[in-house]
Parts: sequence; structure tokens; C-alpha cells
Amino acid sequence: MAETVVITGASAGLGRAIARRFAREGAQIGLIARGETGLRATAEEVERLGGRALALPCDVADADAVDAAAERVEAELGPIDIWVNNAMTAVLGEVVDTKPEEFRRVMEVTFLGSVHGAQSALRRMEPRGRGTIIQVGSALGKQGIPLQATYCSAKHAVQGFFESLRTELLHRGSPVHLGIVQMPGMNTTQFSWVRLRVPNEPQPVAPIYQPEVAADAVYWAAHHRRRELWVGISTVYTIIGSKLAPRIAEIYLAKTGFKGQQTDKRAAPDRKDYLEHPVDSERDHGSHGSFDDQAHSRSPQTWLSQRRGMLAAGAGAAVLASAAALVTRAR
Repeated sequence: MAETVVITGASAGLGRAIARRFAREGAQIGLIARGETGLRATAEEVERLGGRALALPCDVADADAVDAAAERVEAELGPIDIWVNNAMTAVLGEVVDTKPEEFRRVMEVTFLGSVHGAQSALRRMEPRGRGTIIQVGSALGKQGIPLQATYCSAKHAVQGFFESLRTELLHRGSPVHLGIVQMPGMNTTQFSWVRLRVPNEPQPVAPIYQPEVAADAVYWAAHHRRRELWVGISTVYTIIGSKLAPRIAEIYLAKTGFKGQQTDKRAAPDRKDYLEHPVDSERDHGSHGSFDDQAHSRSPQTWLSQRRGMLAAGAGAAVLASAAALVTRAR
């Protein structure tokens, strides 16, 4: 029987790629986002790929709207098996140049949106005794970087929420699985839409990965009871570096983080952004941004992480075989 999935932020970018990944397996997908043009396009794409789609225009900052969307999914597609909290927004700029209401809006969407999604999912999954919730995290939820205080703050909050909820589920012996996938810089539409408080057009922190790499990781995480999965080598050295040498990491980021997140192209004065309203009303923007020529379509690190148990077993077998050979030779 086809599984029923809900994906927030599904109209473009990573959410669009995640929807495609589940659709290829024939999933029934509730698609939540604000942009109706992108939602319709995603729904059509899901159907073409062999899935079933239900488009649900919704601002995840509105808890009641999220719960109403969950109710529609269950009424029209059946009990929710997997819920993916992916919706986000951000402002790129220094703290001194960012308005309080901009911080508030990013927290409402990126952090509280994931809280609202998790709560709606839990209300339905726990009474049935099954289900999976995947939080889309970020390396920037473990290490803050310059110009991204809004996003880093929200993703740190997502991380704290994830850890607290994990302990509560363990305390209750809940069968609902909660996992998080930590993301690197990706070639998605957000860099064309993010609100700017800097002079030039933005770019992801290198190395850049295609959203399909992350979508594959989310799909894998949704079907394996792994607590946490890291995507991309940059995520590995960002998280480990922040733990082992935080002062050095900060100095490095202070020197490289400003130029590294901006292109040489000046931003247009009438540039539209997605902070308050969707910007896909005129056309469908898909999942990719403008950095295809720089983006990696594979991540060997993620492949290895997914198979760490098998690799550890293989390494252990190799050690035992070597030890046995040494003993035989000694005899």
C-alpha cells in the first residue's frame, strides 16, 4: 500500500526535490506551501512520476492552518506515515542591519513552522502507534556564520526542539520515530528569493550540492530509524570544527563568510523576496537555483554515512581475519 507523506515548503527548492523523490516510489503526498503556482506545478510533477498529490496552500507559521491541512490529508489520502518539516525563510545581512520583525518572521516560519508540523503529526501518529517525523536541519544549526543570524538562530532552535522532543518520546516509549537531516549549502531557489541586507546577490557556501542529493538523504532517513544524518563533507567539517576548535572556526568564518556568501553581481533595487509573500505567482521556479555549474550531484560522505553499520561490520571482519591470519602464522 502506498505510504502517505506530508512535505512542508514543497513548492520549490529542496521541498520540490523531496516531493519528486517520494513520488518516484508511488507515495501519496500532501504538499504544503504558500506559493500556489509552485504547488500546482509540484502536484502535476508528482502525478507524472507515479505518485498522488494533494496541494495545500498554507503558511506554516499558522498552527491552525497546518493542523487543518493535516486533517485534509488524512481525510483524502489516509493516515499520515511520514511528515517532513522543510519550510524555511531567511534574511541575509548583518544583525545591526536586520529589523526585529524580520527576525520574528524567520523564526515563525523556519522554527515554529517545524514545531507546528511536528505537533500536527504527533496528534495523529501517537494514537495509532506508528509514524516518522523528519526535521530538515542544517550545519548552521550547530555553527552560526556571519550574515545568517536569522537562519542560524532558527535552525539552532530547530535543533533544540528536536533534542527535547526526542527525550520526551523516549520517556513515553513512543513508537513514533523522530530524525533530523543536517544540510549543507545547496543550489536551490532560496538564493534568488532571500531578503537582502547586503549589496550583492547571494550564493551558497561552497561546496554546493544539488537539492537531489539532500532529497535522497531525506528519503533514506524517513525509512531508517537513524537519529541524525549529515549531508555533504562541508556539514561534517562545520559541525566537527565547531566542537573541536570553536575559536578557530569563528576566526575563519569572520574572514571568509562575508565574501563567500555574495557574488560579484549587484542586487537589483527592486528585487523581490519571499519573507512575507510567495514570489512564484508569475511562474514555476522548480527546485534548482542558478549554480548548476558549481553544484555537486553526489556526496560520497553521505553514502558512507548511510552505510556506516555495514562498513563498521566489514572493518571488524577485516580486523578479525587479520588477527586470525597472524595467529595461524604464529602457530
